[in-house]
Amino acid sequence: MTTLNQPRPRITSRNTPIVAIVGRPNVGKSALFNRLVGRRMAIVQDTPGITRDRIYGLCEWSGRTFTLVDTGGIDPKDPDVLRQQVHQQARKAVEEAALVLFLVDARVGIHPLDEEVADILRRQKAPVLLVANKAETLSIESAAYEFYALGLGEPLTVSAIHGVSTGDLLDRVLELLPETEEEADLDEVSMVLVGRPNVGKSSLLNRLIGEERAIVHHEAGTTRDSVDTLIEYEGRPVRLVDTAGLRRKSKVDEDIEYFSGVRAAQSLERADVGLLVLDARDGVVAQDQRIAGEIHEAGKASVILVNKWDLLHEMAPADRVAAWKQEFTRKLATDLDFLSYSPVLFVSALTGEGTHEILETALDSVDEATRRVPTPLLNQVIREAMALRPPPGYKGEYLNVKYVSQRGVQPPTFALKCNSPKLVHFSYRRYLENQLREAFGFVGTPIELKFVK
Repeated sequence: MTTLNQPRPRITSRNTPIVAIVGRPNVGKSALFNRLVGRRMAIVQDTPGITRDRIYGLCEWSGRTFTLVDTGGIDPKDPDVLRQQVHQQARKAVEEAALVLFLVDARVGIHPLDEEVADILRRQKAPVLLVANKAETLSIESAAYEFYALGLGEPLTVSAIHGVSTGDLLDRVLELLPETEEEADLDEVSMVLVGRPNVGKSSLLNRLIGEERAIVHHEAGTTRDSVDTLIEYEGRPVRLVDTAGLRRKSKVDEDIEYFSGVRAAQSLERADVGLLVLDARDGVVAQDQRIAGEIHEAGKASVILVNKWDLLHEMAPADRVAAWKQEFTRKLATDLDFLSYSPVLFVSALTGEGTHEILETALDSVDEATRRVPTPLLNQVIREAMALRPPPGYKGEYLNVKYVSQRGVQPPTFALKCNSPKLVHFSYRRYLENQLREAFGFVGTPIELKFVK
């Protein structure tokens, strides 16, 4: 169970002021967010309610940096429970912001929901900059002045899709933001939670950071964008990324879900460590194996998190829990044999059991992935391994490794200069890899052996 003495992560924004984009659904908040951060981080589609969680991105302009937050559409009177959580996420973004960009649709004019959002923002402490989006023509730009009636000052007209006047918007943002001292740039560790839909990734994210950062709902596919949060853990900056559940491609039948999967894959590609989340009740299913394979093929450090372990506590007698854990671990070793180097943690996002080990274990895996081995020691280990078990011959020829050096990290990559790479049998390659692990650890990371003539 979680102990009270464990160090608690501290959510941080790298000392950069936060600017929140808010407004009713479908006014172009995600399009403006992508335009200002300079890349497609948020999913954009002409359907209300695509964005659900808060999405953070760094924006740089004129030598200054601030954190931009995209939010879901605000509709205070929507009775749907899930959309009410979206509304609460937007409210939290406003509360933590140093400046709020209130986005409205210049082509539509004042909507009743705009008036309700304006009423909410007038009661907040942070200054509000009214931005009329979708002003692609002079006639629309002129009509946008009706937004004066919202009582939030002169509207600044832009077109997020075409980039019209977004530079003027950024200039105005910098005028309204407080000056801050830049912190020293520390090496940030990125951890991404990946897995099938509804295995508890968002619940684990919330448990790790200690607040409702990601929306949790029994509906599979609640998370659509990759949701990231920057925290500080034991003095190290850590970026935790929650992703949409990954399903088999044949099961993906919506554009939104397709782009969610693309975002998840991109998040894994940029990450330092993949946290593979499994459902303890299901064991390892085919899709878990596919996702685990993607982590391994990407060369990422990894940790396997068996979530919802508390539910098995309820199903099994107390004296059987340890046996169940051993049995589950044995099955993991068979079903995910290519991730045999990954640490396995049995956790519960609901109760907190085991979750205090996640960040430390993940950081250890990253440290292992960036480890460098002295060349003389490396050559000694390989020589002894080959003397202990000489390689098999092929047509009278035998593998002879003359020199070994480490070429890189993440994953640790070793070049073995030999007489003929074609003489390397996959089983002997596995043997040498195991010898390196036995000598140097490399727990939680793949290692790569390149045989060079």
